[in-house]
Amino acid sequence: MASIFTQIINGDLPGHFIWRDEQAVAIMTIAPIRSGHCLVIPVEEVNHWDDVPEETAAHLMRVSQKVAKGLKAVYQPKRVGVMVAGLEVPHTHIHLIPVEALGDFDFSKQKPADAEALAAEARKIREALVDMGHSEANCG
Repeated sequence: MASIFTQIINGDLPGHFIWRDEQAVAIMTIAPIRSGHCLVIPVEEVNHWDDVPEETAAHLMRVSQKVAKGLKAVYQPKRVGVMVAGLEVPHTHIHLIPVEALGDFDFSKQKPADAEALAAEARKIREALVDMGHSEANCG
């Protein structure tokens, strides 16, 4: 059975996209730790991050860097943290979280987000990315 991320990528389940290209997508997480918490996901369904083909892994990091700049523009955090936990969904994904302190990486702080609020956040991030010249953010 396809992972929940594959179902979102394929349009079978709703998602708040902020980036889409042939190899990767970025979506808002439905249970953010902080505002702006999003996920960068390879289109190809690979369970373990260390099994992702090298070229795809490099592409995921390039996308993560671009999306992080969009998060910085919108939220103005001290940093945008990166985490690959790999326990929640059996499909590799990179967490990008606007953070102010190390404690902001605490997954016990996750809370279900309102769909309208996620849509509004995704729109702001996409607008920032498009303003930076990233047409891949024209995906909403």
